[in-house]
Amino acid sequence: MDFDLDNMSREELEQLKKETEKALNTIDDRRRAEARAAAEKAARDHGFSLDDVMAMQKKSAGKSPAKYRNPEDPRMTWTGRGRQPGWIKEALDQGKSLEDFKI
Repeated sequence: MDFDLDNMSREELEQLKKETEKALNTIDDRRRAEARAAAEKAARDHGFSLDDVMAMQKKSAGKSPAKYRNPEDPRMTWTGRGRQPGWIKEALDQGKSLEDFKI
């Protein structure tokens, strides 16, 4: 399939571009469907549905592990992300460093 792009009009090139993009999208859609079918089969082979696997991933993806722990109350932890908790701020104001609380 040879195209003489230099001799095509702008309209012909635009039409070719549209057809090419449509073909690429069709291929991508087909490959996504094949990938999903393979993922569903792999999950089934392990005794799960794909939805079960994806739900588990969503649960664990949002939680970062704690990096710091309050020695006075070990239930109080901080991931090191977001606003510093009050107990960290107080300790830093008293001259302690984050390393003192590292888990």
